[in-house]
Amino acid sequence: MTATTTADLVTAARAAGRGVAAFNVITLEHAEAITAAAEAAGLPVILQISENAVAFHHGRPAPVLAAALALAGAAAVPVAVHLDHVQDEELLRSGIAAGVSSVMYDASTLPYEENVRATARVAAWAHSQGVWVEAELGAVGGKDGAHAPGVRTDPAQAAAFTAATGVDALAVAVGSSHAMTARTARLDHTLIARLRAAVDVPLVLHGSSGVPDDELRQAVTAGMVKINIGTALNVAFTSAVRAHLAADPDVVDPRRYLRPARDAMTDTARHLLQVVSRATSPA
Repeated sequence: MTATTTADLVTAARAAGRGVAAFNVITLEHAEAITAAAEAAGLPVILQISENAVAFHHGRPAPVLAAALALAGAAAVPVAVHLDHVQDEELLRSGIAAGVSSVMYDASTLPYEENVRATARVAAWAHSQGVWVEAELGAVGGKDGAHAPGVRTDPAQAAAFTAATGVDALAVAVGSSHAMTARTARLDHTLIARLRAAVDVPLVLHGSSGVPDDELRQAVTAGMVKINIGTALNVAFTSAVRAHLAADPDVVDPRRYLRPARDAMTDTARHLLQVVSRATSPA
């Protein structure tokens, strides 16, 4: 199947009143696991590669993007490829040149007016390339500096921001936090509904790994569309590697422990795909 675009997936999900999951890719095993999970669930998915992930790959985006795009193009379900939390505009341009259909440009650490100016400029250029743009307003917890826990997005400011920047989707702060390993977050569903009413573009939930299943379902019902998930896959991956090495401490072939790690990520991603789409898990 030819790879689809993030805009296609988000638009379809929003029209159907469901969410679409966007999973962070760090290694080839991540991308393979996410794609396999989507095919097993029969659901669309977004593979997203962050600026931090590119830094892990020695700052070279081409190999990991090429792998994700190849898997997306060969998948039996719709798969889009997205650049996440990009601050480096050169990376943004190179990712678009490589073939990503969407970017999340993150100027949220800047003062509001500077965020507006920078985001509007980048969005205008990306739109000239046919690329869908997500931005962030109201810092999401779990990061240093402006990303302080407890911050919430103001609906009136969100409406003004999207109108001024022309972005296609907005990541908002409603109670989730990046890098949570325990699923204990509680979201402000009333605020989500107010944001949905105030903002014309789809809403994006970052830091979804720490959000329990019932909270994710309620968030989609309240108005969230794109649901970003990263740490949950890393927890599954690392737990499987630890278990295999504990059981077989003499192993040296990485395939012996990467295979169960990839399978664990597939299982986790499949479950979360079904939660976000509000599909019923098989018995």
